[in-house]
Parts: sequence; C-alpha cells; structure tokens
Amino acid sequence: STVAPFDRGLVASLNVDVASVHFARDFAKDVIEVCAVGNVIDRLRTGGCNIVGFGEMGVGNTAAAAAIMSRVCGLPLEMCVGRGAGLSDTQLQHKIEVLRRALHHHHAVRQPLDVLRTFGGFEMVQMCGAMLQAAHQRMLVLVDGFIATAAFLIAAQLQPAMHDYAIFCHVSDEHGHRRLLKHMGVTPLLDLRLRLGEGTGCALAYPLIDASVRFLNDMASFEQAGVAGKKDAV
Repeated sequence: STVAPFDRGLVASLNVDVASVHFARDFAKDVIEVCAVGNVIDRLRTGGCNIVGFGEMGVGNTAAAAAIMSRVCGLPLEMCVGRGAGLSDTQLQHKIEVLRRALHHHHAVRQPLDVLRTFGGFEMVQMCGAMLQAAHQRMLVLVDGFIATAAFLIAAQLQPAMHDYAIFCHVSDEHGHRRLLKHMGVTPLLDLRLRLGEGTGCALAYPLIDASVRFLNDMASFEQAGVAGKKDAV
C-alpha cells in the first residue's frame, strides 16, 4: 500500500509519473522535477538530520547513467557501459549501439541540466535535486553506486562545491563506475565488488563514517591520555 509522505516518519511518496519517455527519441523529463524533493530534504534537516544517503532501485538505469557519463566526461561509450543486471556479450553490444544512436540523436545536448533531463530517469533527476539541496543545507551527502554517482556528476557540474559535502561509499562492479570515480578524482570508502545498488553501499559505509566522527569528537588526544611524548620516552 502507498504510505503518505512522512507517515510514521518512514516513507515519503513522491510519484512523478508511471514512466519516463524513450530518450533515443525524446527529452526524458522536465527540469522542474529536479526541485521536487527539496522540501523532503528541508524537513529532514529541520528534524535534526545532518546526513543523507542516496541509492536507487531501477531497471535499465545503468544505460542512462552510462549515457550521462559518456556525454559529460567525453569518454567513449565502451568505457562507460556495463552489463547491468547480467547481459550477454551480444546484449551488451546491442546496449552500446542503442546508446550510441541516442547520443547521436541528441548530439547538441551538452549543458548539464539538459543532459540530465534528456538521459536521466526520474530517480536520477530527484537524486540530483536532493543532493543539491542537501549540500545547500550543509548536510553530508553519501553517494552509493554507479547510478547515484552519475546523478552526483550532474549536481557537481551545476555546483562544484558539492564535492565538499560528499562521501563516495563504494565502487561497484558495474563497468563504468570505477572510471567515473577516477574521472572525478574521488576515492570510495569500500571496494567489495557489489552489484546491488539500492543504497547498500551507503548502509555499509555509514558505520565507518559514524565511527570516524566518534573518534574525532570523543577519543582522547595523547596529551589528554597522558601518553609519553618522544622526549619523555627517551
């Protein structure tokens, strides 16, 4: 059953439409949807939250992420496209050719927001908008796998200061993800060869982040703990 926004504080229902359009022919969606989740982030921040993780669950969105990566980073599709849910060699080649035609069809689309609305699915558009709002609210942004990283890529193109608020939780086993992270000059916390998506990397990385904060805030320094310095140890 559908849960009303923030009913019991668990789920916000932000349905946009039943499906996006075919990006090999048309623009995918309106940029207004980038702002649709801003109120959710604001309410979380007002409630005391200062960290938010971004993951997704979808079918076919590794193709959208690869198209965005190729166009924004200027990389050949072969470096960006992976097997997704487990394509065969023949299916992988077909995926590359479909994306090649789509990129050619939209050869004039170069600006970050236009790239997002042309190739991104609803989940990518909403993640991008929420990431931007979270950074605006000075919240820590946890980025999960390939699709979430592609959404972050657009957000960082729109606002380069996004990098100051982001932690990349893991590098997935999807072909393009490692190269995308390298292109952005970022290092993920974990490398477990996950192919799950769905925010799994955020959930695994969160205890490390929480522990790091506790070390910084609660762990005694050498001086506070009375640990001998170099001179005292001689």
